[in-house]
Amino acid sequence: MGVPKLTVLASRALAQATVSSPVHRDDVWHPPPPSFRTSKLEVDGVVIHSVELGEPTERVKERPPLVLLHGLGDSHRTWRHVAPLLAFDRHVLMPDLAGHGFSARPRASYTLDWHARVMSRWATARGFDEIDVIGHSFGGGVAQMMLLERKPRVRRMILAAAGGFGREVRWLLRLASLPGVVELIGQPFMELGTKLILGGERNAYTEQDIVDACNINRKKGTARAFARTVRGVIGLRGQYRSFYQRGHEIPTLPPIRVLWGTDDDVIPITHAHRFAKAVDGVAVNPLDGCGHYLHRDAPERFAHEVRSFLDAPRQPSVRFVRA
Repeated sequence: MGVPKLTVLASRALAQATVSSPVHRDDVWHPPPPSFRTSKLEVDGVVIHSVELGEPTERVKERPPLVLLHGLGDSHRTWRHVAPLLAFDRHVLMPDLAGHGFSARPRASYTLDWHARVMSRWATARGFDEIDVIGHSFGGGVAQMMLLERKPRVRRMILAAAGGFGREVRWLLRLASLPGVVELIGQPFMELGTKLILGGERNAYTEQDIVDACNINRKKGTARAFARTVRGVIGLRGQYRSFYQRGHEIPTLPPIRVLWGTDDDVIPITHAHRFAKAVDGVAVNPLDGCGHYLHRDAPERFAHEVRSFLDAPRQPSVRFVRA
């Protein structure tokens, strides 16, 4: 691997930029608030875009960086309500997974293992020896596989409506796994697919949020990345890649907390309880009235659960017990 190229964009310039009315363009860009900083880092030939906040004060340095991993077809923007609630005493980083958001869309396998390797090397290239991780949906699956990479060390992990605990998953994602369909002819329909997936999420996404997501997912190469990512974990019969298949390979598991919306109709909450039975010491915290995007449905409650887990002096150790 060559020397990573880190390009930091000036946040003042972003803060002063004028955002026009939403238009359908591949390069549409909505600047983050002034306190947010953006960067691009090339890892193994893949340019990963990320947004971060939290000043390097002594209080922040006492805690490991917190990395937030989004789900399928999403981006760093999914965390915009939660991140400020976590960052006043912590360095918070929100990368766009490869093939998502403003990260590159290379011709790659996009398997779960590949995503985990890219994100682990991205975190290592940032100079992090230890991190805390929150993974939502597919990002939760990536977080689990990052444990196999072992660098950087994961101190504590929160899995929010994470994939990898059972077969059941929304039928639209099963259809997207059909070989060649989305990858070959799906790009013109990425906007419609984004509307179908996000439009049904009650109050989690505003109309403007959906417009922004559609604009991002119109970017060339998104359909290929999405299709290959889906096929790497989901088939017509549901999810076929799971933590249970490789959990025994991880010598030491970090403390893990599972958060799930009680009204999740994308991945049912029964997956959370199944995981807790397979991994001794894991606590499940249901968020009443929340759907799949629980961090958007109830950002204050979500942040409170996160902080209580990450900031506790001690957390029980966990152990994989399923053979």
